Amino acid sequence: MPRTSIQDPAHLISLAREVRKDIISMTSAAGSGHYMSSLSSVEILVALYFQILRCDPLNPSLSTRDRFILSKGHAVPALYSVLARAGFFPVEELGTLRKMGSRLQGHPISHLLPGLDASSGSLGQGLSTAVGMAIAARQDQAPWKVYVLMGDGELQEGQVWEAIMAAAHFGLENLILIIDCNDLQATGGVQEIMPLADPEHALKAFGWNVRAVDGHSIPEITEALQHAGTSRGHPSAILARTIKGRGIGFIEGNLKYHSAPLTPDEVRIAMECLK
Repeated sequence: MPRTSIQDPAHLISLAREVRKDIISMTSAAGSGHYMSSLSSVEILVALYFQILRCDPLNPSLSTRDRFILSKGHAVPALYSVLARAGFFPVEELGTLRKMGSRLQGHPISHLLPGLDASSGSLGQGLSTAVGMAIAARQDQAPWKVYVLMGDGELQEGQVWEAIMAAAHFGLENLILIIDCNDLQATGGVQEIMPLADPEHALKAFGWNVRAVDGHSIPEITEALQHAGTSRGHPSAILARTIKGRGIGFIEGNLKYHSAPLTPDEVRIAMECLK
């Protein structure tokens, strides 16, 4: 279990609410940032860092730690908030998002901030990085696992499917992929832009162990993550069904708010939704 493990379900729900408040505060202060994509992944990240990942905020470079890659790097406000609330850096630093000289840039930069295992930005690359890490861990006979979070729109990238094939070919049971399935991308619905057919069936066909969950249920996510990596010789994927902009009614599923800065009145209403 992680050093920052929280067992009280009510505390985890409250923490997810605080993370959502952080996301709105950070992106509003910066005047930019992908808050919709961040909001859809909150419970996933809370479950990972407070229930699953073996990591120590007091020793973030510990060689035996689990690794995490945020492939959908534009959702980094959610990750920054979770890392800060887990103790990797001061919560007060969240207010520096996207500012000159800040360690909290618009996409993760691994050498700037403790707790980041990989830089990301261009979509579709995180799983390939994770495959390399998982192979390295196995060659070193190391016990740590590699977790990667990507968006469902990323499945349109060819490189993703090369990595999916490679992970199955090499039997990387220490690799766990979580797909944030919020069904939306920058310019429309995922099925409208480039239909994915049935990703669960496709992943299983490539030799992956696959499970679908409610991506806003911390217990469901945690249970799926606890079982991931137990299928010998097979990588694991979790399809987390989510809502883009989750938690703020007027933002949920509304692509008008993909990354457009919120007005002061909209920020006030959003914070009211999160009380």
